[in-house]
Parts: sequence; C-alpha cells; structure tokens
Amino acid sequence: MKEYLTVEWNDTESSAKGWLVIYNYVKGYTGGGIRMHPDVNKEEVLRLAEAMAYKYKACESQFCGGCKGGIVYDSKAPDAKAVLRRYLIAMMPYIREGVSLGGDYGTNYSDILAVFREFGFDMPLTKSMRDDKKIVENAAAYNKLLEQTVDTVPINDVIAGYGVAEAADEAYMLLMEARKISKEGISTDGSFDGNNIWTCDRYVRGSKGQKADVVIQGMGRVGSACANRLMQLGHRVVGMSDSKVFLYNPNGLDTRMVRKLKKEGKAFKSGDFGDGTKIMQSCEWLSVPCDIIVPCALADALNGDNAGYVKAALVVEGANIATSAAADEVFKKKGVYMICDFTANLSEAWMYDAVFFGTVEAEKDVVLAAAAELCRRNARKQMQLALAEGRYARESVKEIFAPTVQDFPEI
Repeated sequence: MKEYLTVEWNDTESSAKGWLVIYNYVKGYTGGGIRMHPDVNKEEVLRLAEAMAYKYKACESQFCGGCKGGIVYDSKAPDAKAVLRRYLIAMMPYIREGVSLGGDYGTNYSDILAVFREFGFDMPLTKSMRDDKKIVENAAAYNKLLEQTVDTVPINDVIAGYGVAEAADEAYMLLMEARKISKEGISTDGSFDGNNIWTCDRYVRGSKGQKADVVIQGMGRVGSACANRLMQLGHRVVGMSDSKVFLYNPNGLDTRMVRKLKKEGKAFKSGDFGDGTKIMQSCEWLSVPCDIIVPCALADALNGDNAGYVKAALVVEGANIATSAAADEVFKKKGVYMICDFTANLSEAWMYDAVFFGTVEAEKDVVLAAAAELCRRNARKQMQLALAEGRYARESVKEIFAPTVQDFPEI
C-alpha cells in the first residue's frame, strides 16, 4: 500500500514549510499528529504517516486510517503558535472532511483544538459522523475525559507514555522468564536467537530477579509519563536526557523533580537532586549500563552512528520512527530486542479512536486499564515471535499489523 495523498505547504509570513500526508482512509476518516521541528522533512512525515496507518491497525480500529502533519519550524519560536494556526488553516478543507490532526512533538493538542473552535467545530468529523447522534455524544465525552488528570497531570499528557511503560514491562518480564527457562534447561531446543545471548553481561541483573534499569531519551510528556509509570511498576529509571543534558544516577533518578524543573523551564543543577545524580552531555545517553532503552523524542534517535553503543537488552520505542533502518540491522546482529513504535506508543491514538467510536467507556480508570492491556498484548505478540522464532520485531509487526483498507474520503 502507498500513501494516498501528500500536500505541501509554504508559509507566506515566515520561513516555515510543511506537509500533510494521508496514508489511508478507513470509512472516510484518518488521524495523526502534527510534528514541528527545524529538522522535519518530507520523508520523515511520509514515514510517520505510514506508521500511523500501522498504529491504527495495532489499535484494532475499524474506523480510522493514518495520516501525519509536519512543519519545519522551531516550536519554541515566539510565533510558533501563529505558524501552527496558518498551517491548520491551509489544511482546513481536509480537516473539515475527516482528517483528524492532533498534537505531536513540538505541538500541543490544546492549541490545535483552539483553532478548530475558532472555525466553529470541536473535532474533525465526516458528514456521516456529524449526522450520527452517538458520535456527537462520544465526542463530547472525549472532551470531558481530557479534563481529567492522572497524578495531577492531564490524561492526554499521560496516556501515551503510560502505554509505552506497560509495553516495556510486559516485554522485559517475558524476556527474563525466557532467560530463566533457558538457564534451567527446560526449553533449549534451538528456537532462541541471538548468538548465545543468555550469557551476555547485560542480563545479570535480570537473572537476580530484580526489575530493570531504564534510560529514557526525552523529557517531554511521553518520556515523563513513561518514567513515572515504570517507577510505579517497580523499575528504576537511571537516566533521562533532553537536547541539552543527560541526567544519570545508578541508584535511580528523582523523575518527579526532573519533570518539575523541565516544566518550569529551569536549567538542571547538581544541587537540584542532592543524591549523586550526574549531569552529563546529552549525547552520552547511550554510555551507561542499563536493561531497557526508551527513545521518546525525535525520529532516528537510534541510528547507524550510535546503535553499536547500545548496552541494553531491550529497546522500546516511545517516539514514532525512533530507530533508523541502519540501527535495526545493528540490533538484529547484536541480539537486541525491540518493541516497535506503533505498538508501544499507540495509546493516545487508541484513546481517541476507542472513545470516539464507543468501543470503550470514557472513564479514566477504564481507559487506563484498557490501554495497558492493549499495549501489553501487542508487546507479547512481538516478544513471543522473537523468543520462539528469532524474528526481529520490526519485521514481524509489519506483517501482523499491515493496514489493509484504503477507502476514499466522503464527498
């Protein structure tokens, strides 16, 4: 399947440019976020749109295809919101007919909703959806759900990272159990792949029954929520990085303090933590020992230049297309396990789809529980194939979750 439509946009009041890529429609509807960053390019937006199509398949959605928006601009610039507004205006003919654009790296969903409301609607809907009383009710319920918080943080800022953490926990648990079985000689029939990976040093902590040490790249809403949930699940977040610094503490970071200082826009200082936390260069995030790496920020954060430095047993993609094709090849050779982006970080897209189309009740606890189960179910599929058949996840999930529907927009 190829992308259905690509639209290019050039801003008339700044240097910004951008694209909307619609990979596929399902029942006239498609969804995805808008990424804003100086390094965004057309190829990246195409890859992200494709990932969204796979993501909605992994969401078990029967109602939505995948699309993506991308804007080449600094999201921290004083006029970034104005640039976003002009981009949305340019894409309004598509949005009004069922292209549902939301937030992504560098954009905030509340800013996007403000523009929609400026033009007289709350949510992008097709004509048939606008005529469906139940859909209209569900849309109102979704908006109300967004007002709820999880540990004082809006649920929409939590749900994606929450799901990533659940997927990571499930995958690591299966990996450690497989190692235990192999070590005990219960099931060593040659089905495990990875050049005798069970004796690698990186599995020592797991063999002692301890939870994982985790390094997270990204301190935004996904990275922050993922860190919080992983700690609730008993894991230890030993490192977090952003574009400026890498914070490392082998005994575990105070991730709540990281989030607080990041939200306040304050520079990190060694005295902020007082517990042996080191402030290192951002590029050093792969330099420390850990069991799980979770890239939660930019595309291709793991690439051919740095993949060889990965010390972890497991990579869980918290960001879309966080791993390049070259890095995938390195990981396959090294025996590093992967949980892919569109299965690990799908819960925000899933929440929208599930509440909108009435497949889940718009209650916070119900939504969180269902999101956790979906992310665990998808992680389980990948790990079972990897452990039993030696299949690298990027290859297996492309088969399992391949989008099959290419409908047309409603006219």
